[in-house]
Amino acid sequence: MKFRRGLCAAALLGLLTVMFPGQPASAAPNWNLVWSDEFNGTSLNRSNWTAEIGTGSSGWGNHELQYYTDRTQNLQVTGGNLVITARKEPYGGMNYTSARIKTQGLQNFTYGKVEARIKLPSGQGLWPAFWMLGSNINSVGWPKSGEIDIMERVNNNSYVNGTVHWDAGGHADYGRTSGSLDFSQYHVYSIEWDAKYIRWFVDGQLFNEFYIENGTGNTEEFQKPFFLLLNMAVGGSWPGAPDNSTPFPSQMLVDYVRVYKNTN
Repeated sequence: MKFRRGLCAAALLGLLTVMFPGQPASAAPNWNLVWSDEFNGTSLNRSNWTAEIGTGSSGWGNHELQYYTDRTQNLQVTGGNLVITARKEPYGGMNYTSARIKTQGLQNFTYGKVEARIKLPSGQGLWPAFWMLGSNINSVGWPKSGEIDIMERVNNNSYVNGTVHWDAGGHADYGRTSGSLDFSQYHVYSIEWDAKYIRWFVDGQLFNEFYIENGTGNTEEFQKPFFLLLNMAVGGSWPGAPDNSTPFPSQMLVDYVRVYKNTN
């Protein structure tokens, strides 16, 4: 998914309320770890994750150029990390391979703190992401399912994006970017999500927030269960295609994924 279209006019009035609710922030939460994958084994934990295979529909909705596999060449758990590797190689009718995993049907979450410690690659046409989709997507479709992009980075951007997509009489989205980051290092990407707000952080620093209380701006999607995804796309409508400067193979290293609930 992760379509990149403009905000529909029908959502503009509601979005003003979403962006400027005029309400104070809630008290600081007390987080309790309820689920995690520390990637300390030697293979992917299939009770947590399913690997998606193929090219999806229209390049996973974004005209992406990779074929997703669950081969060790693209998807490994090694050295305490989940390793997603994008390669330039002919496979399945495509010229690139990579991997995409999800917790759909296995682990679903409503509200909480969701975070991952990740080291991201740089390169034209690379599109790593840590994100969430509504668990009802198979019955209602996208964007009615809702989408929460905890972290996306394209190309050689010095920042990451945090975005939501939802249905407001058509596709609507809202997002902001972080400050500049040193992508030679790991960073912790997270959201804090409750019935009133979704807030985005990098290394504990807030860079975006979105008001959802009582379905404001047709945002009722965000009061329902979601599942997690990790992937690295190659090419697509947003980043564009790789070029001769793009390093292959390129790796996305995930140290852990953790979900917390507020015990207050």
